[in-house]
Amino acid sequence: MSRVAVKRRILRVKDAVPTRRIDSLAAEEPLEIRLDGTPLTVTMRTPGDDFDLAAGFLVSEGAVGSAADIETIRYCAGATVDGGNTYNVLDVRLAPGVPAPAPRNFYTTSSCGVCGKASLEAVRTVARWSAADDPVELAQSTVATLPDRLRAAQRVFDRTGGLHAAGLFTADGEPLCVREDVGRHNAVDKLLGWALRGGRLPLRGAVLMVSGRASFELVQKAVMGGIPVLAAVSAPSSLAVELAAEQGLTLIGFLRGTSMNVYTGERRLNVTPGAGNGSAGAPPPR
Repeated sequence: MSRVAVKRRILRVKDAVPTRRIDSLAAEEPLEIRLDGTPLTVTMRTPGDDFDLAAGFLVSEGAVGSAADIETIRYCAGATVDGGNTYNVLDVRLAPGVPAPAPRNFYTTSSCGVCGKASLEAVRTVARWSAADDPVELAQSTVATLPDRLRAAQRVFDRTGGLHAAGLFTADGEPLCVREDVGRHNAVDKLLGWALRGGRLPLRGAVLMVSGRASFELVQKAVMGGIPVLAAVSAPSSLAVELAAEQGLTLIGFLRGTSMNVYTGERRLNVTPGAGNGSAGAPPPR
């Protein structure tokens, strides 16, 4: 199997003193996802939880909505010249009667995710579930603990310092699942695939916590998984806020310590007076 971290010899310079050392790098390799034998997409990802990644990608694309929609997921043999397996090609077989999505091959980078899609409207996939009618309520004090809880679960980040993380939490802040990847969108797809294969969709009452910023695509993925709340440690984009408002999603950004900005869906957040919280719309902490 492919490795999640790779060792490399480097030159480290500190206080003008050079030293030789071994450094751990987050692994990044291409994964080709095939659908019923036909190439569908190639994404740059950190190896690991590849079946969840493929299943979650299909959830994000609106192709599947339950574990029963997928018949099998398997690595393709003969991926190398000598007939070996690189574990970088997956084939997903849909269950009989499940329609395949419209043909669309595109390349997905580890940093962007939506690169190569024909248009913005192609990303606005019709969701199977509504986040707007999810009545979940969250205590501001609980939300404030999520970044530290996510960070504590990042095992590979501790070795490499080069991975993003995404985690699913209950409304009480208990972790359900955490995944790491060089791409935030891949980490979220791995979560959606985990939920799909475990019969947990839609993820009502759940909170999606992500490292870094909240992009349009991450909001879209949350909506496709029936997740009512998305929180990020950094800023959302304008399109992310627009889509969250349209879909009834609670979107929280700049979540750092007890400070946070609530951009949409503030009805779900129970703010305790005197808790030192940042108010919605306040200047973000820098």
